Amino acid sequence: MPFWRRKKPLHEKLAEEGGLVPPPPPHDTTPRWGEAGIHGVHRPREWDATAVVEAPDLEGDELEFVALPDGTLLVDGEEDPAPLADALETSVESPYRARAVRQTETAWAVAARRIEVVELSGDVDGDALELTVHDGERTFLLDGRPEFGSVPELEQLAAAKGFESYAIRALRLDGRLWEVQVSPL
Repeated sequence: MPFWRRKKPLHEKLAEEGGLVPPPPPHDTTPRWGEAGIHGVHRPREWDATAVVEAPDLEGDELEFVALPDGTLLVDGEEDPAPLADALETSVESPYRARAVRQTETAWAVAARRIEVVELSGDVDGDALELTVHDGERTFLLDGRPEFGSVPELEQLAAAKGFESYAIRALRLDGRLWEVQVSPL
């Protein structure tokens, strides 16, 4: 810097001496959401457990199954998901829904998400239920079609969780066993 140049322009120096410049703002402690590495809200975790398994005897490229509380494995098709379930045994307790995808000739990646399983005592004709209760108004869908009535066991389940307004989705697993998801409104 040349010797004749001032560090501060003359008009800024005179404004400071005359008290015309406000004091600097205090240190900003708000989060830096725009900074690198912080972008929005993180996605909720999709899987509770994951594993890589050597299962050369399994056919196909994908396999989905459900492990019931008693250890029974439900699968569409004839494949035996036991080697995949064994790999998840130490990571997640049953009941859970799992999905496996072939990675190589013999290796499979398997992931599991815990579910809630309920046995309904009444006869329900469909395979998918939706029950919504909001401000005392009930909406009941059976396989996507509006129906009259309700399923008292599902309402009791929501009441046991302390929900007054709620939405329940249930998918038939096998016979009277249903996978149930209860969400407050």
